Amino acid sequence: MLSTRLRPGRLLSATPLRPPAARGAAAGGDPARSPGTTRAEQAHKVVASYKPSKFDKKILLWTGRFKTEEEIPLRIPPEMLDKARNKARVKACYIMIGLSIVACFAVIASAKKAAARHESLTSLNLAKKAKWRKEAALAAEAALAKTK
Repeated sequence: MLSTRLRPGRLLSATPLRPPAARGAAAGGDPARSPGTTRAEQAHKVVASYKPSKFDKKILLWTGRFKTEEEIPLRIPPEMLDKARNKARVKACYIMIGLSIVACFAVIASAKKAAARHESLTSLNLAKKAKWRKEAALAAEAALAKTK
């Protein structure tokens, strides 16, 4: 029995249940598909209920879903935007991975150059602390000279 919502003053009508329609080759064709439409077109006929923003349109363009901004309809299915966002997220991750690898090689190259100049963090820190000690000694001598 079909479930219907009862409201005051509404009668429940008993409608006979139909057996499910045969699908595929047993049905003798595609009765659901109208003539002149392809399977791809039929698959994309989903209720379009989301109005994409400018950023959403850029994501749809960047992921290759549409070629130009004029091709994007006023309303699109939310599933289409979810797929485009996931694709953009993966592309962004690949870009960040590539940039991280490039940065690693840049750090290795600069460290090799610093090693060729006989520079290390330890020697730089020792030089900086020696400079601070010298400045502190000069400031103490200047303070001692003022008191005399």
